[in-house]
Amino acid sequence: MDGFLSEAWAALGGTGDPAVARSGPEVTLPARLPVSAMAEATVGAAGLAAAELAETRGWPRPGVRVDGRAVAVAFAGERHLRIDGRTEPSFAPLSRFWRASDGWVRTHGNYPHHRKRLLRALGLDVSLDDPVPAVREAIAGAPAAEVEEAVYAAGGLAVAVRSAAEWAAHPQGAHVAGLPLLRLTRNGDAPARPFGPPPAGTVLPMAGVRVLDLTRMIAGPVGTRTLALLGADVLRVDSPRLPEIPAQHLETGAGKRSTLLDLDDRHDRARFGELLRDADVVVTGYRPGALDRHGLSPHALAAGHPGLIVASLSAWGATGPWAGRRGFDSLVQAASGIAVAEGDDGPGALPVQALDHGTGYLLAAAVMRAVARRAVEGGGWHAELSLARTAAWLLGGTPAGTAEAAAFDPSPYLVEEGRIVRALPPVDLDGGPRTWADPATPWGSDSPAWRPR
Repeated sequence: MDGFLSEAWAALGGTGDPAVARSGPEVTLPARLPVSAMAEATVGAAGLAAAELAETRGWPRPGVRVDGRAVAVAFAGERHLRIDGRTEPSFAPLSRFWRASDGWVRTHGNYPHHRKRLLRALGLDVSLDDPVPAVREAIAGAPAAEVEEAVYAAGGLAVAVRSAAEWAAHPQGAHVAGLPLLRLTRNGDAPARPFGPPPAGTVLPMAGVRVLDLTRMIAGPVGTRTLALLGADVLRVDSPRLPEIPAQHLETGAGKRSTLLDLDDRHDRARFGELLRDADVVVTGYRPGALDRHGLSPHALAAGHPGLIVASLSAWGATGPWAGRRGFDSLVQAASGIAVAEGDDGPGALPVQALDHGTGYLLAAAVMRAVARRAVEGGGWHAELSLARTAAWLLGGTPAGTAEAAAFDPSPYLVEEGRIVRALPPVDLDGGPRTWADPATPWGSDSPAWRPR
């Protein structure tokens, strides 16, 4: 963990020795790549940023602990989730690897609209009850790169499986390789916003900070869920036109509230503007450029709201030929060389969606670093992260080799919340919270309003 943690803390511009108290087996996630070390480092970075922010606010700087077992359970949170005692599937039947005429393709079809676009791109009937055989036959007769481009052109999700060397030679892969792990930059002038005396009781570094959460899927929601754990008032805003997977929302929605606003509706747009006016942080997880028409580009947000902290998360990076493409953890693993590194006769996968979760904790760390710096230095701040850059970071680490993952009982790292069983948060500060103050509310069930400070 130490090498990854030092790199992450340096990328965040953190001060002081990035020391954490680590416990647990050396390897908890079975993989050829050093995913256990990388996962623990991202959690450690979030803990260090929280400790620094706590000290900025007047608490004695708390110690930070990282238990590898807690990290492993949290990174596999989707698999540990129980709703009324039942597990929920992580992937739909059309989210998988397929053999193409010259290699392999990975598709993603968890959402109904992505499923339909994939089938249409392949010339198939979208009403098929079991489209798997037809998809298998359609992809088997075409080159992987052709499938990738055809599905992308139709608004769907598919990538050709590439080795690390092939990705390095690809224009987007080469572009991402030249980027830092993350960027945290000052993007405007504004007065410092110092905090008053810290509240008594639990150490909550983000208490009183309002976070407007415009993210979906896993990485962004994991990041904002971490900010909610540490005291932020996090309000997730979704469009009523886009579906959500209920189990996924329950797993990533702890501590937050959820509302629906249609930004193409005049009244909803006005209400959103009021929320934005009073926000401290805006986190976006849509494709670069997707929110620009609503005045929500990083540049427009900085210009219109001095002192605002903006965190932008993307799949492939904010720049480069693939910047505008949709993408998810599984697709980035396939394109970047991870699937080849983890496979044998065919492509494989990491034991968890580590790019999503790891980037989520780095996002939370970047936001807290920005909040701490704004309190002292002032200014507006912009954090930029991508799953593709996190993938390059993982691939650049020392391979785990043949080390076996240790078996352990996950139950101490789970919590029961009524009808829900979920993973406990792995971020652990002296005097800090051990779980979220509130369970996840149903998707879209909350009013579009901030809580009183």
